Amino acid sequence: MKIQISVENKLKEAFTPTHLEVINESHMHSVPPNSETHFKVVLVTPQFTDVRSVQRHQKVYAVLGELMQQGIHALALHTFTPQEWLEKGQAPDSPNCMGGSKKAKTE
Repeated sequence: MKIQISVENKLKEAFTPTHLEVINESHMHSVPPNSETHFKVVLVTPQFTDVRSVQRHQKVYAVLGELMQQGIHALALHTFTPQEWLEKGQAPDSPNCMGGSKKAKTE
């Protein structure tokens, strides 16, 4: 939980979100139990008003840059303004893992 909590804290500090979900999806992938390598982030903030999707993601990566160097393998970002979130109400489900483990490659 250490990485997940750090992600949450950094995003709260940088964006003062109206809604934030940081979901550890590592269990859906070929990683050891209790890993913190794959995350889904749902971030809603007024700071994204008039900011394109790519720029929103760049802002998040800038905030999480150091953590990205510490073992995060995948980060699914779903970034919204409060109005967009009101209209959508939820982020899409993450797809199932398509494999990629070393074991699968050697079989």
